[in-house]
Amino acid sequence: MSQYVPHTPAETQAMLAELGLVGIGELFADVPNSVKLTAPVPLPNGLSTLETMQAMEELANQNIRYHLTLRGAGSYDHFIPPLVKQITGKEEFVTAYTPYQAELSQGILQSIFEYQTMICELTGMDVSNAGVYDGATAAAESAVMCRERKRTVTLVSACAHPDTLAVMRTYCYGTGDELRMIPEKDGHTDLAALRAMLGDDVASVYIQQPNFYGILEDVSALFATAKAGGAKCILGANPMTLSVLPSGSEVGADIVCGDVQPFGLPMAFGGPSAGYMAATTAMQRKLPGRIVGQTTDAQGRRAFVLTLQAREQHIRREKASSNICSNQAHCALTASVYATYLGQKGIEAVANSCMAKAHAFAGMLTAIPGITLRHTGEFFHEFVTNLPIAPEKVEAALEAEGILSGLPVDGGMLWCVTEKAGKAQLLGVAELVKEACAK
Repeated sequence: MSQYVPHTPAETQAMLAELGLVGIGELFADVPNSVKLTAPVPLPNGLSTLETMQAMEELANQNIRYHLTLRGAGSYDHFIPPLVKQITGKEEFVTAYTPYQAELSQGILQSIFEYQTMICELTGMDVSNAGVYDGATAAAESAVMCRERKRTVTLVSACAHPDTLAVMRTYCYGTGDELRMIPEKDGHTDLAALRAMLGDDVASVYIQQPNFYGILEDVSALFATAKAGGAKCILGANPMTLSVLPSGSEVGADIVCGDVQPFGLPMAFGGPSAGYMAATTAMQRKLPGRIVGQTTDAQGRRAFVLTLQAREQHIRREKASSNICSNQAHCALTASVYATYLGQKGIEAVANSCMAKAHAFAGMLTAIPGITLRHTGEFFHEFVTNLPIAPEKVEAALEAEGILSGLPVDGGMLWCVTEKAGKAQLLGVAELVKEACAK
């Protein structure tokens, strides 16, 4: 990396002299000799471009590529139109840092503003931020937004995603606040239990829609109960469902959050992704991260700026309500390009296709002796089945045919079907599952 060091030897010596040092080694005098390198790292000789490509292909061939994916659980295999990557791959959109200097960053700022607008239209909320790291972080940050001096407890449905629960618990551990679990009942959040748990110390209630088991919750009833107890309401929603289900504003949410991964972002071994957060006007000044606003410049032209929050709020960490000061701008851009390309009718078509195929596949599986749906109630594109054999055996049988099964869960399997699955493929999977169960 020495060729990238910007300083000349003379400049380096001048800086050392200013510090009262003779050589670079004196800068590291406090580092124990036991951890210092005494000789160069023994690296192999460099490869030619051809050899490098061949070596990378050999590594890539170690990955398992499935021709059909029936696993979701927070990351979903949707079709991504080639135009999405074509647009987002333009070098103008690939930036290294937050656009503080608005005069030189109008394009990036506008792309974030359009993303925020899309999120508001989807959720029915008044304001959105520029995105956070992922959906679990968005949920945890949403809970922080709701806490007040005397109301610090967060109630979270036991039907929420385990990873989301883990991140929310970590946040509570760091701040000394309490997280309490609302019990589940037949795959749903227990309304009666929620009513009994509400008190003067409860700040917010978090409900995931659809929940981890794929079941559609009665969010309106849950939130009405929470509000009667004086708690704020957080809806964790798969954005794909917002095109066919009531929006956050319609069910009484104060904050809607989730992950935009279903909108044009590949599963890609688990990331990267972006969490979205949208809130009512009353909550807007508590939103963490970046918020892009629209204004006019000195000539009266449309312009975009970072607004509502000063950078210093995040630098003074001990006084900040949130330490999030980055956003997933490129992932957010990808999501907005995907949504713009499909449009409202296109997103609705994808959602309806997922739902119809999932219900059809559930029928195929439950026609197999010994397989039943674990939970009653409506579901979107995920559902849990009980299996007469160990789920790992079904997983292995499908993997042998290049199919990624549903997620094994406690003696059953959490299946997910998206628009990419064809009827013939699903019938074939059902036959493979039937054969595995018969052995």
